[in-house]
Amino acid sequence: MEYGFTTAAYVVAAILFILSLGGLSGQESAKRAIWYGIVGMALAVVATLFGPGSGNWLLSVIMIAAGGAIGWVVAKRVQMTEMPQLVAAMHSLVGLAAVFVGFNAQLEMGRVMRALRDGTTEQFRGFAAVLTHKTPAELNMLQIEV
Repeated sequence: MEYGFTTAAYVVAAILFILSLGGLSGQESAKRAIWYGIVGMALAVVATLFGPGSGNWLLSVIMIAAGGAIGWVVAKRVQMTEMPQLVAAMHSLVGLAAVFVGFNAQLEMGRVMRALRDGTTEQFRGFAAVLTHKTPAELNMLQIEV
């Protein structure tokens, strides 16, 4: 997939997420809203897995399976009256995923910077390959974000 198609898929997924949140406010529209959320998430996952800079398929599948298994166990243990705790538990997993993404970005950025500084012609794949095409301003912005 090229960047334009991936970006369009993310925009459509974001719109579906917004429609999903809006539809959850009423009982009549909740069933349709759930499907908006499911389709939006499926679209976002496919765009991420097949988009530019993708790679390391085995690790991606293992992480998706592990996240699904953890979510299943947590969701089965929480009663309907404990929904705030379930939401908090799921948000903590999202926060943990964000920490891992930031950690990966920091490691890859360091590896690319060392290779560029040393003048090696290492062939990068995945996120590191995307980083090699960034301008110094974009790399500085990524460091600030991380």
